[in-house]
Amino acid sequence: MSKVQETVLEIDLNALTHNFEYLKSKLNSKTKFLAVVKAFAYGSDSIEIAKHLQNLNVDYFAVAYTHEGVVLRDAGITTPILVLHPQEVNFTTIIEHCLEPSLYSPRILNAFIKIANEKKQKNYPVHIKFNTGLNRLGFKQSDIDFIISKLKSTTAIIAKSLFSHLAASEDENEKEFTLKQIKDFKKIADDFETEIAYKPWLHLSNTSGVINYPEAHLDMVRCGIGLYGFGNSAKENQNLKPIAALKSVISQIHQIEKGETVGYNRAYIADNFEKTATIPIGHADGISRQFGNEKGFIFINGQKAPIIGNVCMDMIMANVTNIDCKEGDEVVIFDGKHKASNLAASSNTISYEILTAISKRVKRVIFK
Repeated sequence: MSKVQETVLEIDLNALTHNFEYLKSKLNSKTKFLAVVKAFAYGSDSIEIAKHLQNLNVDYFAVAYTHEGVVLRDAGITTPILVLHPQEVNFTTIIEHCLEPSLYSPRILNAFIKIANEKKQKNYPVHIKFNTGLNRLGFKQSDIDFIISKLKSTTAIIAKSLFSHLAASEDENEKEFTLKQIKDFKKIADDFETEIAYKPWLHLSNTSGVINYPEAHLDMVRCGIGLYGFGNSAKENQNLKPIAALKSVISQIHQIEKGETVGYNRAYIADNFEKTATIPIGHADGISRQFGNEKGFIFINGQKAPIIGNVCMDMIMANVTNIDCKEGDEVVIFDGKHKASNLAASSNTISYEILTAISKRVKRVIFK
């Protein structure tokens, strides 16, 4: 990859292929693979990611919101798409674009059946979400009889799958809780199948579930962060390749004297004669203000440089006193070597937040 001349997010589709194949290698050959491409494919490029994974024969996609699925359909994605958090106002759009909703409450179930009937649908595929401990979205186990009665009263929809979400599958200290979630979900599935007289697909595992709980792979798994290069543990991070590299350039270098200040509110005061570099990326691009004042860092010519002063909307400044560099040199915020998870740790956050915060105004460069 050549040196960059502006702020860019490089996306490596070869790394995506590696991650997909690695995660698939953990599965039984009959277990389906759902790729989570919500939030612009974790801050990368949902269209490019979905097209590449479709070419790799992924079985399903998942997005959070309806409009994310519409974008993929408009881009030519034909693979089934599960909408994880649909709203009633979008149900007609869902049907018009052949998207498949997660139905997670009595209100949402009733509303979708109403729209499906009005649109004269027959066995429209829906996915029934159960809450097994995350307490975010989902029916209770005690709702099974209600759901069954609704499904039996209409031919407009059919339960394509039942699913739930593991709350702490990456945390070894929460193994007992996770095993209980798995047990509870299997009991829900057994009770449901007994009443409905057909077998919906079952899916429960996220990336950490795929890695840590093979007994929870079931009929399909849902992988998000693992596809983008992070396995929620130092060990598994070594088996995956980050697909995204955020890079920029040095716009200007300043020589400042002891006592001079840098940035808004004069947040940084030089202790000695120092050299600073200004880089064209700021909080409007996804570099949060929490990374200012030497909490965050960048890399120039392989050397670590702390971000000094407050992060500006369009710029950051870094202390490069001890780094041999010049204006126009490449700057790495994160890449495959200097990982987003390391930057996240410097401010007590997680790689998910770093990746999904990257603004759409940052130019995407795709490497195939």
